[in-house]
Amino acid sequence: MRTQVVIVGGGPSGLLLGQLLHKAGIETVVLERKSRAYVLGRIRAGVLERGLVGLMREAGVDARMTAEGYVHDGTLIAYDGDMFRVDFTKHTDATVLVYGQTEVTRDLYAARDDIGAKTHFEVENVVIEDADSDHPFVAFREGGVDQRIDCDFVAGCDGFHGVSRKTIPADVRREYEKVYPFGWLGILSETPPVNDELIYANSDRGFALCSMRNANLSRYYIQCDASDNADNWSDEAFWTELRKRIPASVADSLVTGPSIEKSIAPLRSFVTEPMRWGRLFLCGDAAHIVPPTGAKGLNTAASDVHYLYQGLRQFYAEGDAAGLDAYSAQALARVWKTERFSWWFSNLMHHAPGQSDFDKKMQLAELAFLRDSPEAQASFALNYVGLPY
Repeated sequence: MRTQVVIVGGGPSGLLLGQLLHKAGIETVVLERKSRAYVLGRIRAGVLERGLVGLMREAGVDARMTAEGYVHDGTLIAYDGDMFRVDFTKHTDATVLVYGQTEVTRDLYAARDDIGAKTHFEVENVVIEDADSDHPFVAFREGGVDQRIDCDFVAGCDGFHGVSRKTIPADVRREYEKVYPFGWLGILSETPPVNDELIYANSDRGFALCSMRNANLSRYYIQCDASDNADNWSDEAFWTELRKRIPASVADSLVTGPSIEKSIAPLRSFVTEPMRWGRLFLCGDAAHIVPPTGAKGLNTAASDVHYLYQGLRQFYAEGDAAGLDAYSAQALARVWKTERFSWWFSNLMHHAPGQSDFDKKMQLAELAFLRDSPEAQASFALNYVGLPY
């Protein structure tokens, strides 16, 4: 087989890249190690920055997102019994859209089906060869048969545990990591959201987040020990603890019900440099991970897709490799700014083990400053709706 771009990874970033490239007349093949049902069964956050919303529209897969997504023009932050709102449109003239990542993926698969583009599921033994030459290829095994795809470029969209990052020689890569000493216990319940907007809460008992998927599907989180297990928490214990971490006025209106999914997510910050080696380009979790505070994971992957898509389009349309040559530096410049915001917001809202009384006072002072300062709120809003590409 031969194609122009092999995309390793059939998650939303790989699918979005494939759809954008198709619009530009560039052929792609997607390789995914899991089944389609598995990919669509993964529960992920669903706050979409303005940049990702724009890319979905450019790719022509925005119809259901526009019809069913919930526009949010602000968010609520609670602490010390107080709660205040940051108005996104007031400070940035922009909004975010609440639309589940699973639904984004579903829309992108449907679009890929419509154009008849090739997607291989449940592939094994994927190996990226000769990426540092002008003639890379990808070998893999599918249905017990060894296969090979020759290509011009490889886009590594296969996540932290995929093969793409590891293909770059260890002496070329430099990796930066911070592991946080807490996790998020989250549940999904078929209940109405407690508020029309997200509520981020800093309490003496730890962080909590009230979020939603739609009018009858809510997602709630509480900070927990990194070594905890979701099986240790009954639904009743979760709801009781959540009520203790959010303002009383919110807790009183909370509608509870059986959880339909319960899990613990670890928190980490991770970046690898560079994001390009020869004709291999890393996108999304293959190159960087952010803690979920502020929902930047998928959105940061989308910014990578934007830069790579522009570079590939320029290459094929004009024979100009300038965009591809600039990809790693350009993507990383935005990645590190996003990492900073997620790191800052995580440290602001969580209570770390061993946190001193001084540290707690600094958190409260920072929260009060954010509450009272229009300039601080403008900075927060700009980062939350998404830095421009």
